[in-house]
Amino acid sequence: MGINILNLRKQYKQRKNQSQATLLSIFSQEYQKHIKRTHAKHHTSEAIESYYQRYLNGVGRNGTAPVLLELANEVDYAPSLMARIILERFLQEHEETPPSKSVINSMLRDPSQIPDGVLANQVYQCIVNDCCYGPLVDCIKHAIGHEHEVLLRDMLLEKNLSFLDEDQLRAKGYDKTPDFILQVPVVMLCPLAVEGHIIHWIESKASFGDECSHHAYLHDQFWSYWNSPLWRDCSVLHAWEHNPEYQVPSDHRPSWDRLFGPGLVIYWYGFIQELDCNRERGILLKACFPTDIVTLCHSVA
Repeated sequence: MGINILNLRKQYKQRKNQSQATLLSIFSQEYQKHIKRTHAKHHTSEAIESYYQRYLNGVGRNGTAPVLLELANEVDYAPSLMARIILERFLQEHEETPPSKSVINSMLRDPSQIPDGVLANQVYQCIVNDCCYGPLVDCIKHAIGHEHEVLLRDMLLEKNLSFLDEDQLRAKGYDKTPDFILQVPVVMLCPLAVEGHIIHWIESKASFGDECSHHAYLHDQFWSYWNSPLWRDCSVLHAWEHNPEYQVPSDHRPSWDRLFGPGLVIYWYGFIQELDCNRERGILLKACFPTDIVTLCHSVA
């Protein structure tokens, strides 16, 4: 059974305390889960041939009708992904060599490259009418993510907090990094805790933190920033924080899976509260930039 969009929309309308952006993020995540669950059945050879023949029959009757878009909606599959299936099958039939992934991606980004005008129009209709997949959605997500990183940067500057961003960290030799490393760690005062929590880095996520995405981020990113031999080495940390040109010695440079110490993740569109269960292990979750923070000054012996 496919995802019931009408029921989801009705359910979300009842959550009047949630912003529209939060509800859209939740809907997008639920829809993507559904697509992942049903992805395999749409990529069998039988399904591909069936879709391709239906496409050919449809455009044969009326080349301007939204044949591909209606087919995607009928079989409950993302329009952009359906467009990819048909485009790949078309090129296999009309090109001497199998199309590469880069060629397919380029044509999806710019359908005018497709050597068949009817198919180009069909693909374009799918791209602009897909709310969760495709190059247009990818651009929108990237822009929203960048917008929130800029917002976070402005908040750090407003608080007079020194930091290094991803570009600066990569220049120092690190491949995987949080969005911002605080050059002078701060303590976030939590009203529900007796002691404050030290923050060395902040990661911005312009999405809702659900169980599936958060656990993936923990595995792929967040835990990799924690438990670092670097942040425990006071001499390296002191030199790094006070000299912007300092390069971490190769014998002190850990692999990407052991980096920066405890930090903060901001899910700008909210998160499931039960996921904020790793505070004592160094991963804090917030839905906004914390207001109760103090700078952790270095003492001199």
